[in-house]
Amino acid sequence: MDIKSLVSQMTLEEKASMCSGANFWQTQGIERLGIPPMTVTDGPCGVRKQEGAADHLGIHESVKAISFPTGACVANSFDRDLIRRSGEVLGEECQALDVGILLGPAVNIKRSPLCGRNFEYYSEDPYLSGELAAAYIDGVQSQNIGTSIKHFAANSQEHRRMTSDSIVDERTFREIYLPAFEIAVKNSKPRTVMCSYNKINGTFASDNHRLLTEILRDEWGFENAVVSDWGAVNDRVEGIIAGMDLEMPGNSTENDAFVLEAVKSGKISMEKLDLTVERILKQVYAYMENRKEGAVFDYERDHEFARNLAAESMPLLKNDGILPLCKSGTYAFLGKFAESPRFQGGGSSHVNSYKVTNSIEAAKGINIAYAQGYITEEDRTDDDLLAEAVKTAQNADAAVIFIGIPDALESEGFDRANMKIPVCQEKLIEEVAKVQQNIVIVVECGGAIEMPWIGSVKAVLYAYLGGEAVGAAVNDIIFGDVNPSGKLAETFPHRLEDNPSYLYYIGEGDKAEYREGIFVGYRYYDKKKADVLFPFGHGLSYTNFDYGELTLDKNEMDDTETLTVTCKVKNTGSREGKEIVQLYVGNNCVPGGTIKSDKELRGFEKVSLQPGEEKTVEFKLNKRAFAYYNTELNGWHVESGEYKILIGKSSREIVLESAVAVKSTTQIKRVFTINSTLGDIMSNPKGQEIVGQMMQQANTGMDIDGVASVLGSKEALMEMIGNIPLRTLTSAMGAMGGNKFTKEQAEGLVQLLNS
Repeated sequence: MDIKSLVSQMTLEEKASMCSGANFWQTQGIERLGIPPMTVTDGPCGVRKQEGAADHLGIHESVKAISFPTGACVANSFDRDLIRRSGEVLGEECQALDVGILLGPAVNIKRSPLCGRNFEYYSEDPYLSGELAAAYIDGVQSQNIGTSIKHFAANSQEHRRMTSDSIVDERTFREIYLPAFEIAVKNSKPRTVMCSYNKINGTFASDNHRLLTEILRDEWGFENAVVSDWGAVNDRVEGIIAGMDLEMPGNSTENDAFVLEAVKSGKISMEKLDLTVERILKQVYAYMENRKEGAVFDYERDHEFARNLAAESMPLLKNDGILPLCKSGTYAFLGKFAESPRFQGGGSSHVNSYKVTNSIEAAKGINIAYAQGYITEEDRTDDDLLAEAVKTAQNADAAVIFIGIPDALESEGFDRANMKIPVCQEKLIEEVAKVQQNIVIVVECGGAIEMPWIGSVKAVLYAYLGGEAVGAAVNDIIFGDVNPSGKLAETFPHRLEDNPSYLYYIGEGDKAEYREGIFVGYRYYDKKKADVLFPFGHGLSYTNFDYGELTLDKNEMDDTETLTVTCKVKNTGSREGKEIVQLYVGNNCVPGGTIKSDKELRGFEKVSLQPGEEKTVEFKLNKRAFAYYNTELNGWHVESGEYKILIGKSSREIVLESAVAVKSTTQIKRVFTINSTLGDIMSNPKGQEIVGQMMQQANTGMDIDGVASVLGSKEALMEMIGNIPLRTLTSAMGAMGGNKFTKEQAEGLVQLLNS
């Protein structure tokens, strides 16, 4: 389709109408030109297509589809291929349901465990989030279905989400909150990007020219359409100027009038409006020209895929030898979630599931006794239900207790109040532990929780929100049909107060200040060496893996070069298993240098190994693996120094270590003043030479040993001297018995250094 020619045939009114949806879920069509409407729909973990009454919060029912595990669950797979395949399956379902764009993936960073939408988001780590998002986009778009990566950007809370202002410094913005979008946009080219509700440093995302044009388009090369989150448009005219193309939902006749007036007055050029319409139509025809007429999908096949996806993703957090359970035993399944599992989040991602498999019905042929144990509708201990559960546990070989957070406490639209599970569920664990030593906990919720009971149970399987087949997937792991291989994509602190954003999260009124800066998740906990409940990257297996032979293809390199890293991993256990090999770069230590985290994830691979099998894993590291965002350069910069190459089973379990010296090829010109310290001046080769000669001349008659003895050592003296500003040296030299250093000499030195 010749899009430009089509746009040239439109009236001004038709062009304006194209900039907003025709209704809640469709783009505008123009019958006289043969332009069809296109359906877009939620969501990242299942197709939520509404054909009757429409809404954006999952209130009205949608057509039957498969509810897949949420982003928080699948991220623990660390498996690009598996997530790409999940995208392919979702794309196939979209073709069958005549949906042109699927609104996902959701990649906002988990700044706090309290974010009500964390169940949709992948991780606290931007690199992991970006890599998984790119895989998802590749999968969906391989079926000629568009994606809409969201929510762009710095949208890490639900509280006052439509008016809050994310106050975030530039370095933090670039290193933490933008990279997931950047990786996906550059590598996988999503057909749309969805801008978020919130302001960023005072400007709404939908009006933000710097965000939507300067960064997204000019820097990253994005050429497709930007769509608003539903109801996120602040000023339609400013939005078009900023680069926000499609307003959703539709029926915005008032905004159409604003656009018309802006074009007539010259505030919006006709060229700008044409480009906006072209971007929208490009997505419409990308779908329409590749529409698979008569497409269908197999509900049972996709349900089984959802089961496999969940089982590959759930991390086993604790196992004191109790798992896997023997199928010939007698077990108590306790807790309402065993019968009515919590498997998906509330709000726009809520899917009208094809069918839901619970763990009781999935345990066919196994001797299971069930007791409800607690009420999910309210946090109230029911003494009769509790007594029944305790009695059931008493007579079993082991008790499997299903716990989690009810829908009412975790959903889009509001944040969680705390990290606790309901008191009635904690009471169930406490009472069962009095009569049963063999307790397995299965947790079904969208994010991290506190576990004060961890010492009284033998195993913890974190199911997250595992999709409609969650019950079968849980059983696959606890009875050993699947060897667990998931690893945490987020850190679990012992308590909410340990989280770096705790003092500032949700903010004051509409101001949400990101004061913790780059220290989000493990970047904070590892830097502080704080004790955590479970670290980022942690997860257990039913087999064992050994690592060895870490090799680097070079020991020294310029930052323009690529480093190749290899290591070997071997399955030393008795059954097949999958290991997630994690590569972290340990940041160099430069005295007085840039503040950085101790380590950052820069590579990961999931490896399948038979018993006794060994494989070599390879990683490629480029400049960005060693760089931080330098706000003076407005770009990525590598400080010269030695960087550690760390191979780990988690961020806290590093098993192999080496180092590489990286030399920066970018020289940052420093401007020296009379207030520059001698240490800073000596860091400059010219300054080191000049000050060295100057100090040698000035030392005549100076009692170096005497001054050093007062401070304790010559090293202490040199440390003190390094912190002296040049202006102070004019008096300090004479006071220590040396030749006087004049103000004129100091100013001359500054002029020479800056020449």
